[in-house]
Amino acid sequence: MLLTGGVSQVEGAAGGGLVPWAVVSGYDTGGQWGGNVHATRVRTGEFNLDTYGVAVGVNDRLELTLARQIFDTRAAGAALGLGANFKFEQNIVGAKLKIMGDTVLDADTWMPQVAVGIQYKQNQQGDVVRAVGARSDSGTDFYVAATKLFLAQSVLVNGTVRMTKANQFGLLGFGGPNGNSYKPQAELSAAYLFRKDLAAGAEFRTKPNNLAFAREQSAKDIFVAWAPNKYLSLTAAYVDLGDIATVRNQHGWYLSGQAGF
Repeated sequence: MLLTGGVSQVEGAAGGGLVPWAVVSGYDTGGQWGGNVHATRVRTGEFNLDTYGVAVGVNDRLELTLARQIFDTRAAGAALGLGANFKFEQNIVGAKLKIMGDTVLDADTWMPQVAVGIQYKQNQQGDVVRAVGARSDSGTDFYVAATKLFLAQSVLVNGTVRMTKANQFGLLGFGGPNGNSYKPQAELSAAYLFRKDLAAGAEFRTKPNNLAFAREQSAKDIFVAWAPNKYLSLTAAYVDLGDIATVRNQHGWYLSGQAGF
């Protein structure tokens, strides 16, 4: 099953496009290691988000990731008082540990694969994010994910609970006038496996609403993923990020490529 290990999500972990799953990057088994590199472009009506990074899986148990995000405000940057094409940049270091279950081997039982994860995020535009109300330019997300494959039905589902202070994934800093404490957020994925190399599905991710100057809304996508072999995958999606800063209704396309080793 080429896609049961997921693809690279926007913060670098193995999962869907928006949501980390309990799976570990690569196709390594006990005593082995594997990984991948990825590049992703999200383009909405007014903004671009580029993400690229590397992930390594060890013994099908531990995942280590490093990702960089570049958020281009394009022409909207001038309207926001930042200057046209102003860019927010963020580095993300992540780790994930599988604690129970196996997505494939437990497919004929009700046992999901469960993992815990952490993502440390460092925004590179600290002065700007604090000027718009963020309390900090760095933060750490903690999450628990459960992934279940129903092999007979060709369906994969995932549920993740994330504790976070991040504004717009951290691209607008962490915390703010509306709150500076960790808040649980729900992240859901469901996919149908048409073949071992082709899947389609949808995701939904809630986000905190910490900043006073602009509301933050949930993110969602509808995706198609294709893996011609275990080393390559391509994912295309329609993505809706809701309002970003004061710019309303940001939706568009998502395209990601992943190469494994």
